[in-house]
Amino acid sequence: MRFMEKERAALQEFMPGLDEELFLHSLTDLERPGNPAIAAFKSAGGPGLLIPAEHGGKGATPLQGIRVQRAVGSRSPSLAVASTMHHFSVASLVEASVGSDGLEWMLLEAIARENLLLASGFAEGRTGAAILSPTMRAVRRGRNLIVSGAKKPCTLSRSMDLLTASVEVDGQLAVALIPAGSRGLAVRPFWNSPVLAGAESDEVLLDSVEVPPELVVMTETSQDRQLDELQTSGFLWFELLVSASYLGVASALVERVLQAGRADAVERANLVIEADAAMTTLEGVARAMGEGERGQEMFAGALCARYAVQEAIGRIARRSVELLGGMAYIGSGDVAYLSAASSALMFHPPSRTRMSQQLCDHFAGQPLRVA
Repeated sequence: MRFMEKERAALQEFMPGLDEELFLHSLTDLERPGNPAIAAFKSAGGPGLLIPAEHGGKGATPLQGIRVQRAVGSRSPSLAVASTMHHFSVASLVEASVGSDGLEWMLLEAIARENLLLASGFAEGRTGAAILSPTMRAVRRGRNLIVSGAKKPCTLSRSMDLLTASVEVDGQLAVALIPAGSRGLAVRPFWNSPVLAGAESDEVLLDSVEVPPELVVMTETSQDRQLDELQTSGFLWFELLVSASYLGVASALVERVLQAGRADAVERANLVIEADAAMTTLEGVARAMGEGERGQEMFAGALCARYAVQEAIGRIARRSVELLGGMAYIGSGDVAYLSAASSALMFHPPSRTRMSQQLCDHFAGQPLRVA
């Protein structure tokens, strides 16, 4: 079996033709702002990947989802990161629709039917803020919410159809879905780094944007930041998908080492072993999720898997660059770019530094809280 064959097969199954389309473009072309990758993702039906088949989606399991994301990450890091944020928002809606008598299922059907892209306006990117902290201000006006605030960086800011934003309503955390064309919503430049520039991570500003109640999903997150069932399930998806995406980026370097064939066989095999061992770690969590396991123990396990994969990615990237050699490094920007992009997993919440005490407390018997 060829390296990453399972992942590429999963991508072909759920998004036919996308891998071939991405392969036709240079990495530089795929990673620039205004790249063709996001449009290709939509054309292949990517927005519906995690939406159940009964709601018109692809119905991918957690295991299939992370295989798809690893394959995407190996072709376009920016698309992998951007689509992870979309899938995270969608997965949260899917979890909210289970056992709910609300209208979440109608939103899911619309996303699948119209190939809508969701941008995530959660607290990611705010230094010192808890990931569940409301990012927007909301007040009631009759039955509607009036939402104001800003999110930066906000992935898919230029291509989104809907923005999902965390807000506080009467002391309770809620998620508002805001159409991109809403009056009072604007986008302005923010992302200055060339790394992952294709993910469209600019600033989204909301100035008194009106949101009807059918586009608001309430949660039960307590003030002490203990995770409720909905949020736990959503962030389980996030940790798996984002880890697989960046592992895909590092795997692209491994592929280059294998294709070059110059390094010692032991060195090449060690890279494959570490990359596939990291994927196996994620697959273990994904299989448990697919069997219905949820809750704080699962989330703690997913965090441990994510941080272990994060360390593995660093080792894989450093060794791959060394084995490819200086001429490969200076002869093309791809090697340096993939090395830089793969390291960005450490910047996604919750960071290992901020969660270390919470994990220690949890394994000593206390409830898990997100810092």
